[in-house]
Formats: sequence, structure tokens, C-alpha cells
Amino acid sequence: MEIDWKNLGFEFMPVKSNIRYHYANGKWGAGKLYNDDSLTLSVASNCLHYGQAAFEGLKAFTCKDGKVRVFRAPANSKRLNSSTGHLLMPAITEEMFLEAVNAVVKDNIDYVPPYGTGGALYIRPVIVGTSPQIGISASEEYEFIVLVVPVGPYYKNGIKPVDAYLVEEFDRAAPAGTGHIKIAGNYAASLSPTKLAKAKGCSVALFLDAATHEHIEEFGTSNFAGITRDGTYVTPLSPSILPSITNMSLIKLAERNGIKVERRPIHKSELAEFVEVGACGTAVVITPIGRIVHQGRDYCYGNEIGPVLKQLYDMMTGIHYGEKPDEFGWMMEVER
Repeated sequence: MEIDWKNLGFEFMPVKSNIRYHYANGKWGAGKLYNDDSLTLSVASNCLHYGQAAFEGLKAFTCKDGKVRVFRAPANSKRLNSSTGHLLMPAITEEMFLEAVNAVVKDNIDYVPPYGTGGALYIRPVIVGTSPQIGISASEEYEFIVLVVPVGPYYKNGIKPVDAYLVEEFDRAAPAGTGHIKIAGNYAASLSPTKLAKAKGCSVALFLDAATHEHIEEFGTSNFAGITRDGTYVTPLSPSILPSITNMSLIKLAERNGIKVERRPIHKSELAEFVEVGACGTAVVITPIGRIVHQGRDYCYGNEIGPVLKQLYDMMTGIHYGEKPDEFGWMMEVER
């Protein structure tokens, strides 16, 4: 298959294979590579009716030395088990998770975008309950699937800020709900707020805490990070925020390079105090926010990515592509 590497987007594309593990009778079976990207389920499958579905997202990169490496796979394994535990789904050992990731990337190695294209192989592990049932209870059988798809750089013509709408009309997650885990239902619930944000002329939705509507939580698919006038990296601390592996990595890089970091509640009034704002996530690393719209007021942060966020973005992507030292041991080499 001929791929136009320079014009890849972020969308599904059939590749050579995906890997699947079946859980039944209290244990996981061995992984098997499938060349078919369809899945047969009962019409009464638990995941279709009661939402037992969790997933992750990570990337593999062709590095400067020609080797293919995956970014922080053990961290994704840990976060997936946080989700499965909350939904009463069976745990997936780190060994099994890494085995699956390595096997599927290896089998689809020809789909990893070449070094210099700015692309990556996006890796999507997903676990779904498959038992046919009408009564509400945890499934007895599950499928753990890891699929991959080549994706291009989000910013094909340079990093450009986007606008965000601060949502008061919807809540993303309740304080003791499921906001801290990566499950399918959270993202279905974000569709209407995102549609509203776009109707307001903005690309993304920014949510407040559900209890008081006073504190910044996160964007629809990304963590919030703000840079103060004195150069401090500030990100919200809340039990209902998904712990972004990208954000945690940026925090590590910031601290290593002498940038002060604060993880704390952020009152919405502080939006006027930030000089840079970004949305942190796997797909983009950092999306700079140029403007936040809230109740007739615009909080503006510039038409270009700010210097602190740009420094951190360059550090992170440099590690991804093997252009900078991997001091934290984040990159896992794919065994060929």
C-alpha cells in the first residue's frame, strides 16, 4: 500500500493487523494477530448496553537512528488498569500489555511513518465486555484489542493556537465519578459540549469543576496547563481529571530544566493572569490556546505558541524522535 506520508491526517486507516486477547473462565488467553479489522459481537454484548469499555492512546516513532520506539507504554498500562479496576474488568498485566504493543507494532512496522515526516504510529489499546446479557452486571468475557494506525503531524504548517470555550452549560465529570479514568462514556458525553463550543466559534471546550463551577478542570480531551508571568507551569489538581501521561511528562521536563511547577486548584478568575495556555495530550503533545471565551469576555494569549510551552514541546518531541537524550528511560525499543 502506497502511503502519502506528508499528507497523513488523524483518522482510521486499514493496516496489516491488530492483536486480540480473549478473557473467559477467569483468565486471559494468548494473543493472536488478526488481519481483519472487524469484530463480531452479540447484539446483547455488555459493552453495547452497559458501557464496559475502556481504552488508551500512545504512539510509536521512527527515531533518528532508524529504530522504532514507543513512548511511555508502562504508564499507559498502569492507567488502563486504573480504568479496568473501576469498571470491574479483569486486569491486564504490564507484561501482557507490553507484549501486545510490541507484537502489533512489529507486525505493522511498514506503517510507522519514516523519520523526518513528523508522523507516528498511533496505538489504541481497548478492552470491552462481550458477554451477552440484559441484566446489569459485569461481563464474564472480554476482548482486549490493540490496533494501530499511522498518523501525521497535527500541525502541518507550524503550530497555531486554537480558541477554547469555557463551558458553564455542561459538566465533564462528577467529583466522585469517572473523570479520572479513560472510558468510552466520558468521550460520548463530551460531544454535545464540543458542538456547543464550535457553535461559539471555538475549536475546543474547557470545563469547570462540577461541584462549584469555580475551578478549571480540563479540556474535552486534554489536560490544562497555564504559564504565569513569572514562568511557572500551573496545572489543575482534581480527583475528576484524567491523569494525562503527556502532562506528567511535561511536568518532569519542566522540573528538570528549572521551571517551577504547581499542581493545585485553579480558580477561573486566574485565566486573566496567565500569559500562555496549552492543552496537553497524546495526539498533539501541546495545543496552544490563543483565546478562551467566557460569558462575553475573551482571555487572549497570543497568535503564536509561547516560549515556555514551545521549549517543552521541543524537548518532548526531541525525545520522541531520538534527537534528545531519553534521560527518564521513557522510550521502549520495538523488538524486530
